[in-house]
Amino acid sequence: MVTLRDYQKDIASQAVVILRQHGMVYLAMQVRTGKTFVSLEVAAQCGAKSVLFLTKKKAIQSIVSDYTAGEYSFELLATNYEQLGKFDPRPFDLIICDESHCLGAYPKASLRTKKLALIVGTNPVIYLSGTPTPEGYSQIYHQLAISKNNPYRNYRNFYAWARDYVNITQVKRGPYMVNDYSDADETRIKSDIAPIMLTYSQEDAGFSCPVAETFHEVEIPIIPHLIKQIFRNKILNFDGGTCVADTPASLLSKMHQLSGGAVICDTKTVIITDMKARYIADNFNGKRIAIFYKFQAEREILQSVFAHAADVPEVFQQGKSDVFISQILSGREGIALSTADAIVFYNIDYSSTSYWQARARLQDLHRTTPAEVHWIFTKGGIEKRVYKAVVNKLDFTASYFYKNVARELR
Repeated sequence: MVTLRDYQKDIASQAVVILRQHGMVYLAMQVRTGKTFVSLEVAAQCGAKSVLFLTKKKAIQSIVSDYTAGEYSFELLATNYEQLGKFDPRPFDLIICDESHCLGAYPKASLRTKKLALIVGTNPVIYLSGTPTPEGYSQIYHQLAISKNNPYRNYRNFYAWARDYVNITQVKRGPYMVNDYSDADETRIKSDIAPIMLTYSQEDAGFSCPVAETFHEVEIPIIPHLIKQIFRNKILNFDGGTCVADTPASLLSKMHQLSGGAVICDTKTVIITDMKARYIADNFNGKRIAIFYKFQAEREILQSVFAHAADVPEVFQQGKSDVFISQILSGREGIALSTADAIVFYNIDYSSTSYWQARARLQDLHRTTPAEVHWIFTKGGIEKRVYKAVVNKLDFTASYFYKNVARELR
């Protein structure tokens, strides 16, 4: 039987009151503060009989383990968002949306958000996220709109809401000018959603070990040469394959791939070098590490160097392997890596959400040593430029690249 910490009991009690009053509650609790246990406790206190728990695929096993450990009497269906359209929805007393910021795409709602709205209706909802609006408060609308109880239910759609809440401007995307809805009225939105929000930080919970970041540069002369070549000529030729970058998006992707030591060509993926992976093996020997990669070819490179690495977080946490390997997007949320000595980023994602979520996987209330995050950059590669964007909560887009980076490569 699980015993909740005092602050978790207090949050659960508050959440029950909010849920009964508003039909929804948002637990904006930072990573490792116990959102899952709090939400399950809320479900139990509300007398729920059937609960749908939506999370990321790699987190399902952990959710089920927490549910089993809690010895709850209600029925729980834990599944990932991608399965929403693959099972017959049945009546639920309560829906829990883990990492709910993933529902916040705008201006158009994502397919998963549309499917979830059909299931939720007027049912009570618990939202869980350590970063509710990582890239701006316009992300809150579609999260809340899955419920007919949401505070913005009088607005017909996002566009109608944005006319009241967003300073709509225009930006250039490729050859076109498009509306930019990112500049939302933060003060007004915070006031609107305050009645349903419960926030709790790692500092509130007593976390004492901050994340310490270290940067490494691996010298691989061929990589910056290839990056400059494809930037200037928009094409690279390899034995058995040609790599073409004829649009801004494809050019950005190819340069990013090259920084990891591989690139997708017309007929095959060309592996150029495994020097990054070998650098990690040489410099982290004897440490328990979790390695995050961006592209599938990078996984192949890492597996060739770390043949016995785990790709299931529970296997790593139990000490059955000293190396865990995961793609950034699938591993940035909902999993615990608190037994690792360090997280190592083989590459970096364009999204600021990925940066802030993935680096937090190490943190735990009982951790007594600094949480180490190591970035492995190729000297002359594109990763350092991406980092400068995402650390400032900016996505590394084609427009950002041409405005801030391109002149360095001309």
